[in-house]
Amino acid sequence: MPELPEVETVRRGLDKVTLNQEITGGDVLLSRTIAYPLSNDEFLKGLQKNVIANWQRQGKYLLAQLSNCSYLGVHLRMTGQLLWVHPTALLHKHTRVRLFFGGDRELRFVDQRTFGQMWWVPPEKPIYSVITGLAKLGLDPFSAEFSGEYLAAKFSNSRRSIKAALLDQTIIAGIGNIYADEALFIAKIPPATLCNCLQIEQITALRAAIIQVLEASIAAGGTTFSDFLNVEGINGNYGGLAWVYNRTGNPCRICGTPIERIRLAGRSSHFCPHCQGKIYL
Repeated sequence: MPELPEVETVRRGLDKVTLNQEITGGDVLLSRTIAYPLSNDEFLKGLQKNVIANWQRQGKYLLAQLSNCSYLGVHLRMTGQLLWVHPTALLHKHTRVRLFFGGDRELRFVDQRTFGQMWWVPPEKPIYSVITGLAKLGLDPFSAEFSGEYLAAKFSNSRRSIKAALLDQTIIAGIGNIYADEALFIAKIPPATLCNCLQIEQITALRAAIIQVLEASIAAGGTTFSDFLNVEGINGNYGGLAWVYNRTGNPCRICGTPIERIRLAGRSSHFCPHCQGKIYL
């Protein structure tokens, strides 16, 4: 699933190619991709003749502010891709929505697993009333409010694992399995550690590690292990730099100890038993 660095990579790519361009039309190939409004025709009519003013990211959501003060919202979910292509480009069999622009270009939403969603939010409606998941998001790791004190307050009374807490979008918006494992490695914290057992020094280190790994991945264009592509159809390169994620059995890049994998919070967790400490479940 695309996480914050992948979504931010797409946002920056969209900013480069779609700004100040008019949406001239479109085609919905899979109706359930459109979460709002219920009518595909209303969705396309709302977008038509609008110019994209800017793209924003909130957690894993992408929001395009349009010239009439309405919004186009996108969530890529597990396998969604936004591709900026020429209209004559071969139509991928998993293409769900096409948006046409002037200058013989179009934006295609390709989604193999079909969990991705798109919204058109009319000017008169509050965006949080339509894209309701936005109201539930925790802090963005790059926000000024994202501090050690904030995390300490969230963790102090929780007896769940720190790995589970990092995956909770109501605490930190945008982190998924990849960057939770990577941040915990950098902070030298075993993923099964209970939140309320963390010391303030560990929480401070974890906050810094989260920002460090997200910045590194954005600089590498995100991570591609299966489906992620940027708007030009190019893979992300962070996967080759990963410390622990998807490296089970490979030597730790710091100490050489084989990376281990356990099941935690319903997800695979990768860690170094030497650098982070052995886990006892």
